Amino acid sequence: MQISRRALLGTAAGAAVLAVPSPAHAARRRPTVFVAGDSTAATYAVADHPRAGWGQALHVFLDRRVRVVNEALSGASSKSFADLGRLDRILAAIRPGDVLLVSFGHNDEKTTDPARGTLPWTTFQDYLRLYLDGARAARATPVLVTPVERRRFTADGVPYLSHGEYPASMRALAAETRTPLIDLEALSFDLWGRLGPEATKDHFLWLDAGESPNYPDGVQDNTHFQAHGAIEVARLVVAAGHCLPGRDHRALRRTDLPDTLLTWPETRPAES
Repeated sequence: MQISRRALLGTAAGAAVLAVPSPAHAARRRPTVFVAGDSTAATYAVADHPRAGWGQALHVFLDRRVRVVNEALSGASSKSFADLGRLDRILAAIRPGDVLLVSFGHNDEKTTDPARGTLPWTTFQDYLRLYLDGARAARATPVLVTPVERRRFTADGVPYLSHGEYPASMRALAAETRTPLIDLEALSFDLWGRLGPEATKDHFLWLDAGESPNYPDGVQDNTHFQAHGAIEVARLVVAAGHCLPGRDHRALRRTDLPDTLLTWPETRPAES
């Protein structure tokens, strides 16, 4: 497989410019959680409300001293995110002690798209290594996050998996490279199965006509979330992410968290 020279050099260069902060500076700096991912994790704008990604809701389960930089980009794969320079942007900003959550798969599965498609046991792992190596070169902690499962049920209401071998490939890479793993595919699949076909509609972007001015004709989206679902998927990520700084255990125990804890900026930050 051919990874672009620019992607490789960009990763190396991004790591090279990082200076180790002085102890005094490190004490003042807030720990940061960076998110590299796709539309399921992205932050959405006012015009998209109530659509939300789980990266948009991470702060709900982290204390205020932790900063979240959500670089997740709608439509991105592990390949296109790196090729577009988005990984370089993270590596130019990440510092020792920070965490990089890496979650791809949905768009890597589009193997007929040369800009995005990867193969699970070769190019997918090769691109993911760029994220792991870049974070480690910056003395930050990379964490692999398997892709969140879609809302898929048989006619009998039985959930089924949709991501093929990509999650297994990520699990194998995590074991090989001794990288922390959050198995969001397994965690979300279990949650959707417990909720069932009807209750999951309150988590995914299912809206009746007239329910939201942003979706006047209604919408039935089995991949993306509305606020409640984004919060619950973020809960899964933080609960399983033992290496995340500042986990708010009180928030993790609460079952009454309102959707109003999320905010929607005027524009999608990763696209502006």
